[in-house]
Amino acid sequence: MKIIRSKNFTAERAWGALDIASMNGISTRLHWTDQPYKWHINTGEEVFVVLDGRVEMHYREDGLECTCVLEVGDIFHASIGLEHLAQPLGVARVLVIESAGSI
Repeated sequence: MKIIRSKNFTAERAWGALDIASMNGISTRLHWTDQPYKWHINTGEEVFVVLDGRVEMHYREDGLECTCVLEVGDIFHASIGLEHLAQPLGVARVLVIESAGSI
């Protein structure tokens, strides 16, 4: 049993993570960041939940770059093959659920 107070979590570096659970090949991690991640494509699906702060999500669909701002409570689902980049607007804490070992 774990209780995690996400608002208290910080990491030593951007996108540092706290492993919460690994279930049937799916990992759930809490990330802290104040810097953008790199453009990437996950090997599986990814669910991205903003718990604290704001994140500008960039993604490419049909060759076009799109952006949206995710607020606290917003959920972004990246399907297989979707190239994307998360850029926090200040400090953010994000819950990420994805295949274990994904980028």
